Amino acid sequence: MSPPPRGRRREPDLLLANIRRRRRERVRKHRKRVAHLVVGTALGLLLILVVSGFTGAAVWMSSCDLNTLRPVDVGQNSFVYAADGSLLGSIPAEKNRQPVDLRDTSKWVARATVAIEDRRFWSHGALDYAGIARALFADVRAGHVVQGGSTITQQLARNLYIKKPSQTFGRKATEACLAIKLAREKSKRWILNSYVNQVFYGNRAYGIEAAAQTYFSKTAKHLTLAQAALLAGLPQAPSVFDPFHRPQQAIARRDEVLRAMLANGYITATQFADTTADRHLHLKAGRLYSRIREPYFFSYVRDELQRQYGSNTVRSGGLRVYTTIDPRLQRLALVAIKRTLPYTSDPAAAVVAINPSNGAIRAMTEVSPGNPKTQVNFASSARRQPGSTFKMIVLATALSEGISPSTQYLSAPFKYDPSETGSCDTDPPTAWCPETFDHSYVGATSIENGTLRSDNTVYARLTLDVGPENVAQMAYKLGVRTDLRTTEGAYVPSMGLGSRVVTPLDLASAYSTIAAGGVYSKPMAIRKVILPGGKIDREAGWGVAKRKRVIPDWVASEVTRILEENMTGGTGTGAYFGATSAGKTGTTDNFADAWFCGFTPSLEATIWIGYPQGEIPMRSVHGIEVSGPTFPATIWRLFMEPAVTYAPVPKTFPVATHAPLWTSHTLQYAMSGGYYSTSSSSSGGTYTPPSQSQQTTPTQNDGNQGFVQVPGDDGH
Repeated sequence: MSPPPRGRRREPDLLLANIRRRRRERVRKHRKRVAHLVVGTALGLLLILVVSGFTGAAVWMSSCDLNTLRPVDVGQNSFVYAADGSLLGSIPAEKNRQPVDLRDTSKWVARATVAIEDRRFWSHGALDYAGIARALFADVRAGHVVQGGSTITQQLARNLYIKKPSQTFGRKATEACLAIKLAREKSKRWILNSYVNQVFYGNRAYGIEAAAQTYFSKTAKHLTLAQAALLAGLPQAPSVFDPFHRPQQAIARRDEVLRAMLANGYITATQFADTTADRHLHLKAGRLYSRIREPYFFSYVRDELQRQYGSNTVRSGGLRVYTTIDPRLQRLALVAIKRTLPYTSDPAAAVVAINPSNGAIRAMTEVSPGNPKTQVNFASSARRQPGSTFKMIVLATALSEGISPSTQYLSAPFKYDPSETGSCDTDPPTAWCPETFDHSYVGATSIENGTLRSDNTVYARLTLDVGPENVAQMAYKLGVRTDLRTTEGAYVPSMGLGSRVVTPLDLASAYSTIAAGGVYSKPMAIRKVILPGGKIDREAGWGVAKRKRVIPDWVASEVTRILEENMTGGTGTGAYFGATSAGKTGTTDNFADAWFCGFTPSLEATIWIGYPQGEIPMRSVHGIEVSGPTFPATIWRLFMEPAVTYAPVPKTFPVATHAPLWTSHTLQYAMSGGYYSTSSSSSGGTYTPPSQSQQTTPTQNDGNQGFVQVPGDDGH
């Protein structure tokens, strides 16, 4: 039989392909319907009222009135004061805001702003329903806010009329209502023009003209494509993308804006390639910092105010803000840093001090000896690896699970390789191979002694036994607010040795929780805000300590006891000045960051040392390698010894009302995995590897999930 004609043989194939395509389309539509259902639940009646046009929509639309909700008066500065009433600085109104017409700005300003903030701005109405639905679905699926759905019109309505922005449904409904009415009364061009003149670009610059002057010392009319793209990307998170402080993040954000402009057809592929090829920002700073005392703390307070009141009220609402900062402690912190690191070639240092009893931030400062004009707020926002200071959190995790600090662990080189294909003898190693700082080992030792030695091999095993996920959860309980997951969303074992980045404020908060006997206090910077007319704002809760017990008192007491020993006989002896105190050192394995976190009963202080430009090894500062027991411990001692005079009570640590509860455990890694690699064959210390662990208790997380090779800590 002859084969069917070629065209007829293809018909079944085409039919099958068509069936498959229709099936995929049905699946896609089904998923889309499910997504819309979830989004609809989260959005509630708002979208129904807006879209439907029923009587309820008319009632809702009558609930807001542009004529009765006037913008906050422009021209009245806000002032920020220290705890003693001295002026820290002002948040000016018109001084740092110079309105300009879009016609007097670079053509790239409008294009970059629309591309990154609201790419369908010119085609949709006041609300972008597709964008809102997409953002809400992403938020619901993630369980927290990951995308925003606000249009430029909504953002303008929020900045102009809503004095206390919030995420409540009622406030969002009012915002949408105002945006719709604003869009009916004003042109798109008026809205965009008003937006670029109102929005906050960071570093006290409100509006595009102030931003251009602040970052480039030029008018908005003369901004280049690269400069306009950089500025357009700042309003989303001015401190995160701050060009002065975080240039790499700023460049990445600029490139994101350029990609959006390319996608919208505002620039060509050649323009995109040429602009992104320049990896320098070419900043030329303006002179808008000169009248601010304590700029690092000031910027932190300003961010807190903006979250509560919105940028327009903070900028020109005539607020009087009284903070928790103690100028005496600020001066002591500066003296301690400058006495220790006096040379222009020295790295930067930051100090954060917190009152454990209420979370009040008493000092927050930083010094960059080589560049005193640098405004890098490492104290509150920049993230670096914490080194062995993170071992305190691992210790608290183990104790809370009933693992006694006398439990024996092996001090010996350790290889962790779930794939069973890695090696510790390659350069770099292809397995996780923690070692101690000085390559000395003592064999079987207690967790407590491993803490005093800051033994990486003990804590690597302990982290695996208690589980990286549990360590992360303990960190969050104690006060760490930085996400500790990797980009793949995993909690990795090397976290226990300080491989995941945190801020000094994170660590100060966590150690303060231990100092307070296991009671977490949210860091507090503002004591009181007086509104125009002299009324104290009591609704915002300023000055009220937000406290919560997060771990049993006996766990905090045991951690404190061990860290007290560390001050007199461990790695923290360089910080000890004779008073009741506890603390822990930390150093990253490439000497790029060095820490000391310590506390007395009345005050916690965290010290960080490093180069603001990046992770630059500090292998020869004043002729020594900078580790936690060196300069950070010295700065802590020089600061805390006089500082406790201004924080006299309490004089003793909290006494636990409950006795420790130790339970038996089966610890998979406690005495396993000892070996001598080629590079460690001459190391000090000997031990006899056991055949298997003899510890007993419920099986712990084996730590095999989410393994990645990450640099650890040097043991200090």
